[in-house]
Amino acid sequence: MTELGIGIGWRPEIADAVEGLAGLDWVEVVAENICVGHLPDSLLRLRERGVTVVPHGVSLGLGGADRPDEGRLAELAAKATELGAPLVTEHIAFVRAGGPLTASPALEAGHLLPVPRTWDALDVLCENVRIAQDALPVPLALENIAALFSWPGEELTEGQFLAELVERTGVRLLIDVANLHTNHVNRGEDPAKALAELPVEAIAYVHVAGGIERDGVWHDSHAHPVPPAVLGILSDLASRVSPPGVLLERDDDFPPAEELAAELASIRATVRAATPPATAGPVAAPKPVTPAGPGVRERVGIAQAALLSALVAGTPAPEGFDHARLRVQSRALAGKRAGVVAKVAPELPEILGGGYRAAFLSYAASRPMRGGYRRDALDFAEHLLIAGRPEDDAARRRLTLWWQERAGARPPGRATRLVRAARAALVGR
Repeated sequence: MTELGIGIGWRPEIADAVEGLAGLDWVEVVAENICVGHLPDSLLRLRERGVTVVPHGVSLGLGGADRPDEGRLAELAAKATELGAPLVTEHIAFVRAGGPLTASPALEAGHLLPVPRTWDALDVLCENVRIAQDALPVPLALENIAALFSWPGEELTEGQFLAELVERTGVRLLIDVANLHTNHVNRGEDPAKALAELPVEAIAYVHVAGGIERDGVWHDSHAHPVPPAVLGILSDLASRVSPPGVLLERDDDFPPAEELAAELASIRATVRAATPPATAGPVAAPKPVTPAGPGVRERVGIAQAALLSALVAGTPAPEGFDHARLRVQSRALAGKRAGVVAKVAPELPEILGGGYRAAFLSYAASRPMRGGYRRDALDFAEHLLIAGRPEDDAARRRLTLWWQERAGARPPGRATRLVRAARAALVGR
């Protein structure tokens, strides 16, 4: 297992601060935010200094019912090679559903969603992981995610699910202790029990992050200081195994460099204060993975498509789910979409002013993403223009020009509007 040390998530907004941090061993970069052949200068300078860079993917959706996309896997492999990374990481999650497998509209979540902890879902995940492992030039580690809700009828605990995954595939684990805390608050799951059940010898590294509690729900924001409860789980983990690496994540509301340095010092002190066992057992050789049985992918796909449709397209919630929690998740997904679209298309909140967020949330309530966030920005602008908005003539002219420059066409005419309205109605069924 590669010894990484103490690191931080590299983000463009804090690139200068990260470069100036004393004693930094490594950084992690969101794989989808970099391009092969065009690495940011800051990352190049860090690599020249000998700082390890690990690509962290967010879009493979290995927990989804479909097999991993070959193009996405090839891109991740190329980035790992260019960075000289010792491993790559992804998530135990699904991010899209529907499409040909389920003969239903293809839907994008724009977010990491939990897979059901069932034997069917585990069979699909293991097969997808082995496909990914075969396509990547370095070892793969998978992260446990935070969740606002639970699936009904789950058959395994989180620790059992992860242990089975490791035993079948030999994949390494990226354990996010902040996510364990999130699942403790939101789903009543005991972090200590999860740590006791999972194979700690398979841990590649650990994530630490902050969040905030609102109305009894913990939001894994990555925009707040690391709370004592999360450091407590880190201490518990470090008393069971010496983690090869620990990384601080911060994705928004970035503090001064001094505060980042203080959090890293606190993380380092927490790990040093723990007393792990002298040695950890070796990771057992993986079992042969047989293809998921007949109908398994379809069953998983239908369940995931029904859930995602409820979250992003306004369809009824599937039976057995906590409807209140799904409403919280749905609002969170729409809010995230609004925030990311504002970043990738900053002209939109500038044109729409204070009405941008309300207009986007209204749009997102029943209109799922058709692609990435740039496509979402175009669809949102088109939706407003079809409705004759914004009401201010000058703002509408600016929005029309913005849309035309990027879509390369005139706003859709009446026939196109009718077709799209009918398509939207079908999605909403």
